Amino acid sequence: MIGFKDFFSFQKNKFFWINIIGMVVVVIAASWGTLAWLDSYTRHGEAHIVPDVKNKSIEEAAKIISQGTMKYAVIDSNYVKGVPAGMVLEQAPAAGSRVKEGRTVYLTITTTSVPLVTLPDIIDNSSVRQAAAKLKSIGFKLTEPELVPGEQDWVYGIKYRGKELKSGDKVPNEALLTLCVGDTHLRDSLAVDSTYMEINSIPDAENDVKVDDSWF
Repeated sequence: MIGFKDFFSFQKNKFFWINIIGMVVVVIAASWGTLAWLDSYTRHGEAHIVPDVKNKSIEEAAKIISQGTMKYAVIDSNYVKGVPAGMVLEQAPAAGSRVKEGRTVYLTITTTSVPLVTLPDIIDNSSVRQAAAKLKSIGFKLTEPELVPGEQDWVYGIKYRGKELKSGDKVPNEALLTLCVGDTHLRDSLAVDSTYMEINSIPDAENDVKVDDSWF
């Protein structure tokens, strides 16, 4: 049976203390190395201010961002009437944000390509008031309506630059459209003219063709 003194006798062994000291040194070194790596990886204490490049050309924005040890990437483009192509509309992160070195600033710029909008299903399916409200809500503009024979204020067609359109056609954003709207007066006047022509096309009995008896 091991006695109390025998149990602690290993403390007199120098190899025991060497191992203990070695373990402590390894733990301290590992901890210090891990903290140093994390500090280097996260660039602790270092931050760069994101510059404001909105409303600048993409060339100018790229130069400014590169000077701040950051990168940039164009992720989207939008059409803005009257604004030349290549102007910065939005940026992320926002100007004034504190970021790490090498961070990418994402940009949205303008384009000259006018987006196409799908024409809604309003032909022969709505009144002129309903059609006008729906078209204006998605950015279209309207001329004075073109009156056609039909039910009063009913939309029978849509034209763009003189061309007849149909539901589902794609038209440039903010295009100037013309609604073909029904007018009962035109319809009734055409009906009267048609009836008048039919009546006048019937030959009068008094004006029957006379046969020349000299041929017999």
